[in-house]
Amino acid sequence: MQYSRRLAWPLTSIIILISVVTVLVTSYVHNPWPSDVNTMAQNSSETAKLVGGHTPGYPVIKTGGDVLDPITVPGNSKNAVVDPEEYLRDFNYGHVTTYPNGTSLREFTLIASDSEIKEVSPGVFYNVWTFNGTIPGPTIRATEGDKIKINFINNGSKPHSLHTHGIHPAEMDGVFEMIGPKGKFTYEFTAEPYGVFPYHCHMTPLEEHITHGLYGVMIIDPKIQRPVADEMVMVMNGYDTDFDTENNFYTVNGIPYYYMYKPIEINKDEMVRVYLVNMLEFDPINNFHLHANMFNYYPSGTSKIPVELNDIVTMSQGERGILEFKYKYPGDYMFHAHKTEFAEKGWMGLFRVLDNYTNSSSSNVNSHLMHEDMQSSTSSSTSSSSPYFEINSTNSTYSPNPQVNSTTTKIEPSKNNTIDGTDENSTPSQVYTSNYNSNKDYIGSNTNSNLHTISPISNKTNYINGGM
Repeated sequence: MQYSRRLAWPLTSIIILISVVTVLVTSYVHNPWPSDVNTMAQNSSETAKLVGGHTPGYPVIKTGGDVLDPITVPGNSKNAVVDPEEYLRDFNYGHVTTYPNGTSLREFTLIASDSEIKEVSPGVFYNVWTFNGTIPGPTIRATEGDKIKINFINNGSKPHSLHTHGIHPAEMDGVFEMIGPKGKFTYEFTAEPYGVFPYHCHMTPLEEHITHGLYGVMIIDPKIQRPVADEMVMVMNGYDTDFDTENNFYTVNGIPYYYMYKPIEINKDEMVRVYLVNMLEFDPINNFHLHANMFNYYPSGTSKIPVELNDIVTMSQGERGILEFKYKYPGDYMFHAHKTEFAEKGWMGLFRVLDNYTNSSSSNVNSHLMHEDMQSSTSSSTSSSSPYFEINSTNSTYSPNPQVNSTTTKIEPSKNNTIDGTDENSTPSQVYTSNYNSNKDYIGSNTNSNLHTISPISNKTNYINGGM
């Protein structure tokens, strides 16, 4: 008995050792270990893909899952939530009428929807809530002192509203006036002060309406114009596609990584002006970092004097500002969130600085100045010396530079039209609709939009003409 007890522990140890060795050998046969650490899932080697990471052109991440990075797998979706290339420099001035006292009235139409399913990243579809069919919504632009009139139509299944940042009467604030499904409301106010402002739905739960995409940008230019620049809008946002109140993707202008795949072309030694707005939900801050350069920063754009020279700016939700900079040397330069998680989940892009002025981007230099030149000639005859537009004398509709979307008419006092510049009940143009399913985008890419009618669904046009 004592002899058996002496053998028990050694035999047990030998059995355990043999079992461990057997498991290790079996595992190695099925999954040979490489010289470095293997972090891939079992049997994933056949489907492993290299994905571009934070450093462009040097794929460093191995994955056996779906590749959602357009650096290596560019998307080509016609159902993308926005065309970031078009959105970048698309400023919309609305339908313009002029009061006898010279004040401009700018009229826009915004249609809210909440039932569309669109692609927010290659292969990733999401229930988007949009103004005029895109995230972000169209960029509204006016000049300080203009009268702004926004015809809001709720084409969704939930209550929505329109809240604009800036100065306006309480009844135009879009907070207490809930617009039910198929409802309409007209917001009218004076454009003040000058600067860059977000607009968004303000119905509760507010985070749901923001994270799904009901927001956009409004720019109010100063009466004394800013210096000439290549101007662009950038909206920082994110998407929570699995509804756990944490974002899965981060973007600038709606599509992750887009400007890595299609760099923004700018010219060497030419002023660039970025209207930057943060509409990110769930994360308390977001930021913008510019590589190999510094920018003058104007918080909210409400002053013409910069507060600092920097290469990074950090914002909470709703904060915004204007960045101005020039590049001295040609080449590709990154811009991205300096929060690594955001950058590597989509919020990064490239500026491609060209060493000549033959690039098409030069035609985008300060389209606002072009528009103002056009507007100052409202009462001109059928010919004009301005190179930026042509006048159609039959309907007083301008055909401006493609980056400028507006139509202009002059209001003359008459028995049925007595406008003194302060009559906010005057309606120089009306919006009629027989079908609220219309997605006609009157402040999108339609150069000659005049807002007199909203076409029925059978005649609708898309805001984007392709995705990435």
